[in-house]
Amino acid sequence: MITAEQVQSALEMLKGKKKIAIITHIAPDGDAMGSSLGLSSWLQSNQLLGCPEVKVIIPSTYPNFLAWLPAADTCIDYAANQEQAEQAVRESDLLFCLDFNEPKRVGDAAALFPLAQCPKILIDHHLHPDEDMADLVISYPEAPAACFLVLELINSLNRLTNADTTISTEVATCLYCGLMTDTGNFAFNSNNPVLYEMIAQLLRAGINKDEIYDAVFNQFSVSRMELMGYCLFRKMKVYKNYHTALITLSASELKRFNFQKGDSEGIVNLPLQIADIRYSVFMREDTDRIKISFRSQGDHPVNIFAHDYFNGGGHKNAAGGESFHTLDTTVKSFEDHFREYFSK
Repeated sequence: MITAEQVQSALEMLKGKKKIAIITHIAPDGDAMGSSLGLSSWLQSNQLLGCPEVKVIIPSTYPNFLAWLPAADTCIDYAANQEQAEQAVRESDLLFCLDFNEPKRVGDAAALFPLAQCPKILIDHHLHPDEDMADLVISYPEAPAACFLVLELINSLNRLTNADTTISTEVATCLYCGLMTDTGNFAFNSNNPVLYEMIAQLLRAGINKDEIYDAVFNQFSVSRMELMGYCLFRKMKVYKNYHTALITLSASELKRFNFQKGDSEGIVNLPLQIADIRYSVFMREDTDRIKISFRSQGDHPVNIFAHDYFNGGGHKNAAGGESFHTLDTTVKSFEDHFREYFSK
């Protein structure tokens, strides 16, 4: 997938670099955290590259169910430590942009880009990458996760430099977390045979995939489980003729269930377990916007609809978007237009 020219360019850009910064998207998920922390760990232990100092910058904090990731507590939270993040970027001689396709995907942390007087490498798998954002753009929407591309780049760089091809358990754990979460535990975007060759490599590196699954998916609170039940019993609307389900949650409903960051993770996937449901949409009222998640099954894309109407995008079967209108207005906009995109 990644070309030989891209690998060679990445190697040339890495040579001699002493301080590297990595930035990922706002509200970082498993793939954002896994790719950033996995790449950071690999770079810092790479003797051929001089073991550079690497700082991972996140625009906002990660959910609690990702706090166990190796070195997660070393990330610089831009929202909480803006000066520290700015200093890390100013001092860096290389900046990696991981798992996002344009500056607005990092929110207020986009203010960091003008401070980066250094080359930039973008590694991403979303549609429509901003080609002007980086000096080297490694973007493949067909890749199941950013972690997939990071591991492919690591393997390619190791081969190019005749280095030891083994990776540490720490690196492997981070990358597996991203592969697992961005494919819904390999339920979608996961038919590439190379993906499973990578999983075998990560298993050989010593990961415990069962423990990783448990750490991500089996650590929710009672109130979170009650919220899921409420969504299915009270808040799910089914558009039977279009094989579509919609779940919405207002700010007051979130407060009722003591909502914490990460509590809505996976709710959008629940309606897909219903026979004959191909599309699922979840809308959540946030402080200043409506956050929207889209999921689908098989050959039924949702990313184009997310891009065209909700300032979003993503993968064919998993995408996101946002609305700056009220929840009711956002639902109406969805109902006015989804039939053009969601097949009967």
